Amino acid sequence: MGLQLQDIAWHQSVGRLIETLDKPLFWVALARLLQQYVPSDSWVVLLFSRDRPQVFAECPGDGGPDPLFQDYLQGLYLLDPFYIASREQQFAGLLRLADVAPECFEQTDYYQRYFRLNVVADEIQFNVPLEGERTLCLSLGACQPFSPEQIALLGLIQPWVMALMRQRLAFEQELLARPAAPAPAWQHRLESAGELTARELEIARLMLSGGSGKEIARRLGISAETVKVHRKHIYAKLGIKSQSELFALFLQAQQS
Repeated sequence: MGLQLQDIAWHQSVGRLIETLDKPLFWVALARLLQQYVPSDSWVVLLFSRDRPQVFAECPGDGGPDPLFQDYLQGLYLLDPFYIASREQQFAGLLRLADVAPECFEQTDYYQRYFRLNVVADEIQFNVPLEGERTLCLSLGACQPFSPEQIALLGLIQPWVMALMRQRLAFEQELLARPAAPAPAWQHRLESAGELTARELEIARLMLSGGSGKEIARRLGISAETVKVHRKHIYAKLGIKSQSELFALFLQAQQS
């Protein structure tokens, strides 16, 4: 369905949505309105910060907590391209997976064991930067890649969506005031276990999130050959031989 500025149904729907700003089901109503124009299969509203993500609302499930999403909140979020992007540079607006995913993202254990099972195929995210290096995010996941037309449509209504997200914060003060759980100290555990340097830990995280050797080299201002040397040292210190084994150690560090 194409959306025009004179679309009466859209304006009526936004009017009704504004009336629910102070209601518990606001986020559900917003997600449903977006799905009328751009179909999606899942959604979640998160607050990204230096601590663990805080969940404002999520797509209703079939009953009981989603174990994959719980794994995400426990520590897998550290490998989420959207989370990494929000921490490296706060961005206001609409982000696509293609905008933030590293070159080798689809070959990572994170993608194979979490993303493609939980998010499935594609993800887009509305980002609202806040004070304190925090970002309010509304993410939509889909079984099929979002089309250029759908992305353009979301871009058209982006000002409405972001304004509503900001206005909703006035009614989320209890959650905003609640201390977030501290980020998992996996770096410290791997550092003590294998005596990894700060640079090696950084490269390990970039590897796990899908960065290719060339991408990591560009990001850190070093040569691709130096990245290879660091990777060799990381594997030797940790007594492993593959990135899958490194991912397994990463998971163990979240649980210990």
